[in-house]
Amino acid sequence: MNYRITHRTHYLYHEPVSLCHNEARLLPRELAGRQQCHRCQLLIDPAPTDHSERYDFFGNRVVFFTIEQPHEALTVTAASSVSVMGPPPVPQAARTLHWEAVRDALRSGMDAETLEARQFVLDSPLAAASAAVRDYALESFAPGRPALDAAESLMQRIYGDFEFVSAATTLATPLSDLLRMRKGVCQDFAHLAIACLRSLGLAARYMSGYIETVPPPGRERLRGADASHAWFATWLPGAGWCDFDPTNGQMPGERHIVLAWGRDYGDIAPLKGVLVSSGKHEMTVGVDVEPEP
Repeated sequence: MNYRITHRTHYLYHEPVSLCHNEARLLPRELAGRQQCHRCQLLIDPAPTDHSERYDFFGNRVVFFTIEQPHEALTVTAASSVSVMGPPPVPQAARTLHWEAVRDALRSGMDAETLEARQFVLDSPLAAASAAVRDYALESFAPGRPALDAAESLMQRIYGDFEFVSAATTLATPLSDLLRMRKGVCQDFAHLAIACLRSLGLAARYMSGYIETVPPPGRERLRGADASHAWFATWLPGAGWCDFDPTNGQMPGERHIVLAWGRDYGDIAPLKGVLVSSGKHEMTVGVDVEPEP
């Protein structure tokens, strides 16, 4: 599938901003055999004084920019054209590997792939293991159960147990509150799944990107009605990283566009920075994910 993605972030400041330093992760990743970027650009208004791009620790594209002149608004628009082929099928040998064997491989393996995955077993600020999280995970991870089957069960349980409510949580909402309220948004469900996997010694990472949305029959697509999306991935020996979307109860395919990945949302926020001003600000975000011929 081919997509044209427009992600527009607009800040309106109540008082002029004299200086701001910003970090953007808004340009999709190149993934061999899975995703290809044809045209990707970042449009910034007002024009930055300084602008540079690099790859972060996880291989995500990061753009740094500074605006040194006074301004009362800031608009950052990421425009991308991307082809998505979807992930390759999981080999049968990896599909039948039980989760305890995956855990043991992560503990003892010394090859480069295993060592890279091992860092995602560790807790992170927004996805830390706990006794309550482990108890929730164990309902899916019975002894001897294949890891892929167990991860899919965990995804489906989160999909069924939790209600999507956009205003129910914030970034500061702990997983203990999420487990009690049973409502949240995609980043909450991804963080919960990641913490569940880590509580069992398995590797899990946070996936950020977009998903193509289809309007109801007879209705036109609304401009700017799409949004950023989040899901999780877990590692299997012989298969690499396998993605799961607990918000929609499905394994991502051609409709999921990968933007970045990290330990949790804090590693890969789409746009963040610091500014010098005495006032507050308002932020609006509009996203369009449109299929292209």
